[in-house]
Amino acid sequence: MSKKPLEAALQDQLNKLASLPDDQIDTVDTHETSPEAWLHARRPGLYKPVKKPVTLRLDADVVAWFKDHAEGRGYQTEINRVLRLYITETRA
Repeated sequence: MSKKPLEAALQDQLNKLASLPDDQIDTVDTHETSPEAWLHARRPGLYKPVKKPVTLRLDADVVAWFKDHAEGRGYQTEINRVLRLYITETRA
């Protein structure tokens, strides 16, 4: 993927914005995003965590529940999402 250089005017705007302290940047038209919202966000190509295959013994009813509630994703992906949410909440 080739990257085209930005137009000079746009690059100038970005440079000015980058030099501003955070408290001087107008964020009125944006909204707060919770850590949980980021867990559901999908941006292909921006971040792909390294996956490590593991063997894990889970109760059959737990696996069945995740398979039934995976909402279009694989149940292993859903288990990973729940574990990541738990980590996020317990770090605070």
